[in-house]
Amino acid sequence: MLKKSTLVGWGAALFLAWNGLLLLFLWSRPAPGPAEGDRLTAEVIRLAQDAEAELERQKDLLRQIHRYSGLWGPAGSGGGARLTPKPPPQPPPPSLPPQPLTDPSGTVLPVLVLACDRSTVRRCLDKLLRYRPSAQRFPLIVSQDCGHAETAKVIASYGQAVAHIRQPDLSDIPVPAEHRKFQGYYKIARHYRWALGQVFRTFRYRAAIVVEDDLEVAPDFFEYFQAAFPLLLADRSLWCVSAWNDNGKEQMVDAARAELLYRTDFFPGLGWLLLAELWDELEPKWPAAFWDDWMRQPEQRRGRSCVRPEVSRTMTFGRKGVSHGQFFDQYLKFIKLNDRFVPFTTLDLSYLKKEEYERSFLPRVYGAPEVKVEELQGNRRRELGEVRLQYRGRDSFKAFAKALGLMDDLKSGVPRAGYRGIVSFVYRGRRVYLAPPEDWAGYDPTWS
Repeated sequence: MLKKSTLVGWGAALFLAWNGLLLLFLWSRPAPGPAEGDRLTAEVIRLAQDAEAELERQKDLLRQIHRYSGLWGPAGSGGGARLTPKPPPQPPPPSLPPQPLTDPSGTVLPVLVLACDRSTVRRCLDKLLRYRPSAQRFPLIVSQDCGHAETAKVIASYGQAVAHIRQPDLSDIPVPAEHRKFQGYYKIARHYRWALGQVFRTFRYRAAIVVEDDLEVAPDFFEYFQAAFPLLLADRSLWCVSAWNDNGKEQMVDAARAELLYRTDFFPGLGWLLLAELWDELEPKWPAAFWDDWMRQPEQRRGRSCVRPEVSRTMTFGRKGVSHGQFFDQYLKFIKLNDRFVPFTTLDLSYLKKEEYERSFLPRVYGAPEVKVEELQGNRRRELGEVRLQYRGRDSFKAFAKALGLMDDLKSGVPRAGYRGIVSFVYRGRRVYLAPPEDWAGYDPTWS
């Protein structure tokens, strides 16, 4: 796409060329006689009128260039006339080879914000715009469902700083009688499918970061995803990068080690990065409802993992929603949001590749001394440092998780934040691994 300065230059060149040709025409004519003078005068008047009309056309062109330049250059702040959004400069289509990992900075990573009827989307957008390092590298696309006028007004107030697209089908969805109370989950799934289709099919981005309108982001949110993007390209055993730690309550993380990252078999969501290739795979079978739990099924996960942080790079402030505050009061409102900038793009993240990760992580876990849950609760055997608490079945996992304050639910047998059944967390100031036996044979989908 042409830059604004290039278009302005062409407009100015067109203006100078037209007037130069006019002067050359006049200077090159021989001296006129009386009759010829009258004809020349008439011709000069006609040419002057044509020149004036052409000048007006050129001025109109330059006005249009200026009007739309905000969509091509750095995003402006809120206010001003509302324009029909156009996507920023596009990356190569997904069918082209990925860019070299040595230079991932050229790929545009749009942030897709899913919005509905929360006017508090302002809190989400304000932080995204505050921490965004580049409008060109990280364009913001707000996809709104529900047709809520107050929320639309808030989004529109940002002017050209965001692109505002609207999910066109606001009708109720026919659902089984027993799912009537879950109508909201069906609409969310429909909205996700439409919005991701716009990002990958219409705008043809290479990858996208997905957030919802009730998330607040950390200062290094963009830095984290920029650094992890090449890893997602390089390691096909990964299928997402998430900003979220399901067990990220303040007392359960090492906030002083905010640079720590892990692999997890549990799809965390809540601020996540995916590639266009993954959408090619998921779109044809996208579910009618409960899309996030659907993502956690073995048929979708296919043995792949996500990257997740020790300290979350998002937090949710949306207690009210279709889930009616499920888990919010007990867990979500206590999630620690990282508050210091980690320069991830200067760090070597290759340790997160599957082979390297398992070579270091698994010996560390199973080399840690085993303790009993009563010893942890009593804060005994502190001299051991990192320790391991072993579970041998669904019931023992849930009992230990509940006793230690972890989220104890399982999705298709996978514990939240778990990798190969192992959940890493901090308890009373020391690292604990809640782990299955070392001869772990895989997840049992009947565990729920």
